[in-house]
Amino acid sequence: MCFFSQQTKDATKVEKRFNAVVNDLLNFQTGAFNGFEHPRTPVITNDSSDVVQHLQWGLIPHWAKDDSIKKYTLNAKIETLNEKPSFRNSINQRCLVIADGFFEWQWLDSKGRRKQKYLLTLPDEQLYAYAGIWSEWVSVLTGEIVKTYSIVTTEATGIMREIHNTKKRMPVILTPENEQLWLQNAPIAQFAKVHIELCATKI
Repeated sequence: MCFFSQQTKDATKVEKRFNAVVNDLLNFQTGAFNGFEHPRTPVITNDSSDVVQHLQWGLIPHWAKDDSIKKYTLNAKIETLNEKPSFRNSINQRCLVIADGFFEWQWLDSKGRRKQKYLLTLPDEQLYAYAGIWSEWVSVLTGEIVKTYSIVTTEATGIMREIHNTKKRMPVILTPENEQLWLQNAPIAQFAKVHIELCATKI
């Protein structure tokens, strides 16, 4: 899964890497992100692929009566995107969730009483994008339009099978070549087995 991510690069580096313009430099977010706090983080959506926006982490489907569902939608399993009511209306609303690392805890005993925290990055902590889906929700109470997203996850491969040794899941990390394919709504199944070599650092 992916509940704790980071993006530490400045706006200029993000713009250069993704060939897109940050639309709100004043509120551009960097640092470590705790999904359960539902932060607004840098994202590129498929309807504005040349703009870096800030969307709230935790997808709220358009039909939701309130935003309470967002604590259950931080991640979306790629294998069941078409089946889950929370996600199936957003499968063609794709986005790139910008990051340069994420955190995971390895269980050191069978009950998870002892854990080792790891930071997972690409070599040299390069910028990359998670595959994401997004939604636009209108608050019944305030009329505010809120854009939200989920990070798509898949079966863990490589070192992630050793680190996330309970559920054996990991975020779908797109290669630069696959980013545009994802935004252009290429078939979802082809992204389930994309293998990325990660570097793991004990924290």
